[in-house]
Amino acid sequence: MRSADLPAVKRHLMIALCVTSCVMPLQSATLERLSLDDLIAKSTVIVRGTVADTWAAFNGRDIYTHYKIQVSERFKGPVRRTVDVVVPGGEIGEVHQPVAGSPVLKQGDEFVFFLWTSKAGLTWIMGLTQGLFVLPGGKEADPMATREANRELMLDPDTAQPVKDSAVKLRLSELRSRIATKLGKTGIQ
Repeated sequence: MRSADLPAVKRHLMIALCVTSCVMPLQSATLERLSLDDLIAKSTVIVRGTVADTWAAFNGRDIYTHYKIQVSERFKGPVRRTVDVVVPGGEIGEVHQPVAGSPVLKQGDEFVFFLWTSKAGLTWIMGLTQGLFVLPGGKEADPMATREANRELMLDPDTAQPVKDSAVKLRLSELRSRIATKLGKTGIQ
C-alpha cells in the first residue's frame, strides 16, 4: 500500500465507525439509585392508575412511547383523572428503538407511578423502572406493590460508585403510609 492511500483508508474507517455508532441502539443506561424516600420527595406527582392507552411518536430522530394513565388514587400532586406519561424508546412500524431501563407497559396493567413533570410540560417516570410499582390484577383490598431490581448500571448518589439495586415489595397500605409520612415531614404536596 502506498503512503498516499493511507489517509483515504483512515477517512473511510472513521466514516464506517461513525455510521455504525449512530445506527446501533444503546445497550445500557446509567441510573442514579433512588430510595423510596428519594422517589417520594423528588416526584411531582404520585398516583395509582391503570394504563388506558399507548402510542409512540418521533421527536426528531428519537422515538418516545406515550401512555395515558387512568388515575384511581392520588398520593401527591394535582388532582387529575388522567395523566399522560412519556418513556424514551418504542416502536413505530418497522423502526424499533429500545432504551435500556425504560419500562414497557401494557394496556390494562395497574401501577403506582412516581412521576415528575419537566419544564417542557412532559411527565416522566422517576428513574425509569425505579418509579413504577406493579399492582397485581384482581380486587384484593390491600395488594402487594412490587418493583423488580433494576439490572442497569446504577450509581450511588453520594459516592458515584456502582451499586446493585434490590427489589422492593410492600403492601399498598404501607406504601400509602410511607408517602403520607414523608410528605408530612417535608410539607411537600
